[in-house]
Amino acid sequence: MCGICGIYNQDGNPISLNILKKMTDVIAHRGPDGEGQFVDRFIGLGHRRLAIIDLSEKGSQPMTSLDGRFVISYNGEVYNFKEIRRELEAKGYCFISQTDTEVILNAYALWGVECISRFNGMFAFAIWDRKKETLFLGRDRYGTKPLYFIQKQGLFLFASEIKSILQHPFGRAELDKKALLEYFTFQNFLTERTLFKNIRILPAGHYLLVSSRDQHGVSPKKYWDFKFSEPDHPSDEQEYLEELDRLFKQAVKRQLVSDVEVGAYLSGGLDSGSITSVASSCLPYIKSFTCGFDLHSASGLEMGFDEREKAEHMSYLFKTEHYEMVLKAGDMERCLPQLTRHLEEPRVGQSYPNFYISRLASKFVKVVLSGTGGDEIFGGYPWRYYRAVVNTDFEDYIDKYYLYWQRLISNKEIKTVFSPIWKDVKDVWTRDIFRDVFQDHAEQLTRPEDYINHSLYFEAKTFLHGLLIVEDKLSMAHGLESRVPFLDNDLVDFSLKLPVGLKCGKLSEVVRINENEPGPKTVRYFEKTRDGKIALRKMMEKYVPKEISENIKQGFSAPDASWFKGDSLDYVRRIIYNNQSPIYQYFDQQNVQKLVDEHLFGVKNRRLFIWSLINFNHWLKMFHV
Repeated sequence: MCGICGIYNQDGNPISLNILKKMTDVIAHRGPDGEGQFVDRFIGLGHRRLAIIDLSEKGSQPMTSLDGRFVISYNGEVYNFKEIRRELEAKGYCFISQTDTEVILNAYALWGVECISRFNGMFAFAIWDRKKETLFLGRDRYGTKPLYFIQKQGLFLFASEIKSILQHPFGRAELDKKALLEYFTFQNFLTERTLFKNIRILPAGHYLLVSSRDQHGVSPKKYWDFKFSEPDHPSDEQEYLEELDRLFKQAVKRQLVSDVEVGAYLSGGLDSGSITSVASSCLPYIKSFTCGFDLHSASGLEMGFDEREKAEHMSYLFKTEHYEMVLKAGDMERCLPQLTRHLEEPRVGQSYPNFYISRLASKFVKVVLSGTGGDEIFGGYPWRYYRAVVNTDFEDYIDKYYLYWQRLISNKEIKTVFSPIWKDVKDVWTRDIFRDVFQDHAEQLTRPEDYINHSLYFEAKTFLHGLLIVEDKLSMAHGLESRVPFLDNDLVDFSLKLPVGLKCGKLSEVVRINENEPGPKTVRYFEKTRDGKIALRKMMEKYVPKEISENIKQGFSAPDASWFKGDSLDYVRRIIYNNQSPIYQYFDQQNVQKLVDEHLFGVKNRRLFIWSLINFNHWLKMFHV
């Protein structure tokens, strides 16, 4: 796991080694074990190394192929690299290291761009072909590892993090106002945009080929996509459960490959508990990590947010070496400057607990297993999907689901909230942004199962992608590699064809929840249905206690809805009720405060909106926009 960056002067101008080194140095946290630069006339590749496999100097990067033609800068882990290596050796390729880096390099030499479909893992890489003078950039299927780029005036820059691009004189920090509207609708980016104008993210499951001929614009090419579908002839339930068990164990064991110690997050929930169970059977006394929350000032549903007791019980069962930390009101304020710098732009959820748990784990291990992805590929949020099960057609479905995913500001509020910049963003249609996510998945929809699969597709493409970016940025902020066994290729391929009935139950018996009623709706929903991740729950009964496998879905969130009205109230007021706050260059202060008042007076839970405003305020200060 590492950090990569590069400069391609497509106009033929020579590379500045000094600038390339600045781009490399600013992401030193991603790779504290070493650095390197490769420069050849108009191309420069930079690398920061976090040594995980083959700790020797033979694993240093940028790495050049034995024939001198190809050079790679790579970030990630390809878990099936040994199998690919054997195939390459059978075809005459030689290796001088034990790394997966060299396997990727030789795979590209043999198969060209088609090599990327063979990799089972998480990765972002750049390979320079000195003969053809082309640059090949690739990102893994799910977007586990980020890769950003900008192109203008005969210059192409790329990096694992945006701050690296900003070290180049052409990488100026400027706000993309249209992206701001996108974020404050969905609390995420559904397109390639970032908050930084002209800087794009390479979409998950895509690659780029860049040459001197492409000075006027490069277009990412898709090599893989999610394809959730209902099988025409479903197998017996027991067969599904047995195959799921085999693939799950295989996925966890694959991701234990390492020349350094591997630990595991243990949140107290189903996904991380099952991963830790399998890992602990392979690695005695594995270290596990839990983040809990002080609940003295919490209320309502948030009283259940601290899962330390469940995690401690599983640690006892799995015999892990267990470490815990407890977050309190005020910890968000303390970490926000660092978090904003590393996260670079706000994304889904309230991510500061991820910052703290990553910091804890990094004190003991260099690699940690995470349960991210289990909900998105096995149907962990049924109350979301059921909002749009019965529809007249695809457009009707879009209307219903789009309304739900306006997570921060609704359509009826957006014009007044953004009145200071409305003339610059009035042509942005967020419904079209939402609809475009489905442009390659909008097939004939005739059954409720088809609409459920559409919702699963949307969340895997967008919500999961946002979670993975948070996971990467905040773990690598502490030089920690976070691995996600649920996103093993074989396991994902299996989940895509798993019947909806083994994820969300019988759609004819959907329990409707009144969204306007007060209190913990998801709790009442689950008590009535025992729904969501059905196959996964049944399979995992052998790995975790029954009270865990049958437990209500619990996200990794602090009780900030309570804290914003209590212990953190003064902090919220100092920023949001201050007419000098930078956010009011772009937001209408009166209308923003009206929405925040709804939270403070208990009318509506707007914790995500408050968090996003505070985070964006720090972003404006941090990057001097």
